[in-house]
Amino acid sequence: MSTSTTASVSTHILDTSVGRPAAGVAVHLAARTGRDGDWQARGGSATDADGRCKDLPALPEGTTHVRLLFEVEPYLAQTVNEQADAQQDAPANRDGGAVFFPEVVITFVVTPGEHYHVPLLLNPFGYSVYRGS
Repeated sequence: MSTSTTASVSTHILDTSVGRPAAGVAVHLAARTGRDGDWQARGGSATDADGRCKDLPALPEGTTHVRLLFEVEPYLAQTVNEQADAQQDAPANRDGGAVFFPEVVITFVVTPGEHYHVPLLLNPFGYSVYRGS
């Protein structure tokens, strides 16, 4: 049993359209105390070459809710264009560089002493998240 008074959070992003980690994606963390508390920006990081954020800010004591904001638009815009260029029918697959999901926001409840690993599975037209280990 953990005796820590705070929860901890980690994340990573896998681009399922290419089967590789998504590097260079900015991730911002906010926290609040209580369901009706005000969100407090805690800082952020960016995914490394392995798609992981290893240095997300620590959560303050009493945190009950966490919000992760993933700025995926720059990454997806670059990746979609690279994939289109590699395909024979590239012009038919382009959407003017538009990205359907410019950001992904995940909000979840935390318990003191627990670690929460929240992976993001990403592709140009969808995403999925889950509580990992």
